[in-house]
Amino acid sequence: MKPATGQAQAEAHYRALMDQQLTLQLATCNKAGEAEISYAAYLHQDGCFYIYVSALAAHTGNMLRNHQAGVMFIQPESAADNVFARQRLIFNCKVREVNNNEGLYNAVLDAMQNRFGGIIDVLRSLSDFHLLALTPGSGQYVAGFGQAYQVDVVSGQLHPLVIDKAKP
Repeated sequence: MKPATGQAQAEAHYRALMDQQLTLQLATCNKAGEAEISYAAYLHQDGCFYIYVSALAAHTGNMLRNHQAGVMFIQPESAADNVFARQRLIFNCKVREVNNNEGLYNAVLDAMQNRFGGIIDVLRSLSDFHLLALTPGSGQYVAGFGQAYQVDVVSGQLHPLVIDKAKP
């Protein structure tokens, strides 16, 4: 994917960057306040990123405790013209557990099964898995050098990022 040149093209590119990937990168914070990074398979539906994750994974406990996470989608190195200017889409998210007694629970897992196949049936049989809804609160898309945008998470539109040169 070539770097975006106009705002409309940038909007199409950021959506494609997100839609072309089956996984997202996760940034969470542990009990000691240290940053931890991981990834998870996801389903994007109704404005949320849904992930089905094991309690054995550190990121699950971090998100259940802090109710927040950072999410990143990044252009593969092999597709980038320059590794210093890889396209990336980053969201700050609020995290909520979807309980298995909610109607949404089975609907999302059924949609995940359509996307990922029979592995979801296997994971559903394991008692340590949690369905989490990550709702973006703010976002940023970097299309390349000098091409950074704030993402309006409600409309999906981009707004050029203005850098405050007075800040160090």
